[in-house]
Amino acid sequence: MTATEKTDVLIVGSGFGGSITAYHLAAGGAKVTVLERGPWLSGKDFDHDFLLGSSYTRVFDFVAGDGMSVLGGNCVGGGSVVYFAALPRAPRYIFERQGSIGRRMWPSAINRETLDPWYDRVSQVIPVSQQDWGEVTYAGGLWGAICDHSGHTANPVPVGVDNARCVNCNWMMAGCRFDAKKSMLTNYLPAALSHGAEIRPLHEVQKISRTDDGGYRVHYNNIDEVDYRITTGSGAIDAKIVILAAGAGATPPILQRSEETLGAMPHAVGRYFSGNGERLNNAVINDERVAEVLGLRRPNGSAYEANQIGKGPVVACWDYIDGALPEYHRFSMEQLYFPPGLGTILAQAPDATGPTWFGKEKKQLLKQWKSWLTIFLMTEDDNEGVFGPPPPTGNAVRISQQMLARGPLSYEPTPNTLRGWAEADAKTKEILEKDGLATVMPWTNDVVGAYTVHPLSSCRIGDDPATSACDDRHELRGHPGIFVTDGSSVPCGLTVNPALTIAALTERAIPGIVAAARDRGVDVAYGAPLPVAVATSVAQPAA
Repeated sequence: MTATEKTDVLIVGSGFGGSITAYHLAAGGAKVTVLERGPWLSGKDFDHDFLLGSSYTRVFDFVAGDGMSVLGGNCVGGGSVVYFAALPRAPRYIFERQGSIGRRMWPSAINRETLDPWYDRVSQVIPVSQQDWGEVTYAGGLWGAICDHSGHTANPVPVGVDNARCVNCNWMMAGCRFDAKKSMLTNYLPAALSHGAEIRPLHEVQKISRTDDGGYRVHYNNIDEVDYRITTGSGAIDAKIVILAAGAGATPPILQRSEETLGAMPHAVGRYFSGNGERLNNAVINDERVAEVLGLRRPNGSAYEANQIGKGPVVACWDYIDGALPEYHRFSMEQLYFPPGLGTILAQAPDATGPTWFGKEKKQLLKQWKSWLTIFLMTEDDNEGVFGPPPPTGNAVRISQQMLARGPLSYEPTPNTLRGWAEADAKTKEILEKDGLATVMPWTNDVVGAYTVHPLSSCRIGDDPATSACDDRHELRGHPGIFVTDGSSVPCGLTVNPALTIAALTERAIPGIVAAARDRGVDVAYGAPLPVAVATSVAQPAA
């Protein structure tokens, strides 16, 4: 009989939560193994097309649930490869949110002031830069001008982008071919590899069981590199510490499936899911009115027609990111380029007499795609998502060979959430339609329900065992040595892009994870210098 493989630390997932832990623990002397469900791609592998089998379908995981669909990363580097590199810090009021439980959701040890030093550390590594108005895209500048015209402020968004390398191709959501976007492939992951961490792509973790010596056994399937529905093998690895960083849509099914072997999970595992209160509004810009009212023209003479020129979100209106406002009335409005695909399917025709997302009016709308401006709203929701029984394998039942799947998440928005969406939609419409500058409609929820690119909170940290799956050290309640460091650990929606907060919380969790590892017999230390970013995204070593 072949002996089960052993490691000190087994990390599930390689996004922000997995890469940061991999680096610090490997640099501290632990043997670290990272299992990643998706493929390993780097700069030269990222395609500029939407063909099946291109990087676009390979690195995304689109899971339709009941009332909520989740778009996440599925590759080495995880969500950091497919995010838009917008890296704001969470507003101070977020840490005092009460939400549906009627009391503070966050652990008492965490607020904006205590998290700021950890924000600083991550910002140094990525690095995060504050854009100025000379660096924003034309679409961002137009959004800023429209906000100003309506009496609102607008701000360039802090980003993890090297503007000197950015060619404004606007394909960054499918991975950056030019390594201008700073993902985990350009900082924490290469640093982890340099300290001996091993990263294994196409390994989908199924469950965790206990070993006789008090450790854990992580069971996985090998996934075919072309058809993710096909399993090519399976195995198990024993570890003294397990870190779950598979994402808020994938970590709960792993833990739910593990109940049979680990014992009961905390009540909050797979509950209190938040979609970050997200909405997308599609504006069709009236180019003639932009020229007349705002006096704007591109160098080629067009007033706008610039939908596919630029990068991701570059300008946001934060006038409603205001702690003086009541809960559920706070939100951000962020200009965003969302590439064709879901955007063309879910955009509604503003003046349709029948169905708004297909038909003759929709056909006319699609002809105007160059004049679209997408506004991304992040509101306060009620953490109402719940994961049902997990599928037989993975986090969802795959519909196609890549990307599309059906998952167990159920989401029924509460009146609080619906009111927040409606208020943010109405304000967006008011700003953009002033003086006939645009016509605006939110994306439809009729096709895939609500949707999020920032899933959060499904295994959240907190002080109350009844409403949080993990303590403030990110350790899973009742299961010492298992930690959760992905977006599922964030207690609630943030009203801003969450990537930097997930990363900062992970940095904050490292000392506690190191202490737990030492208690469990791992020879590891904390205190390695922060990794130095590299210019070229790290590629998979040759076999």
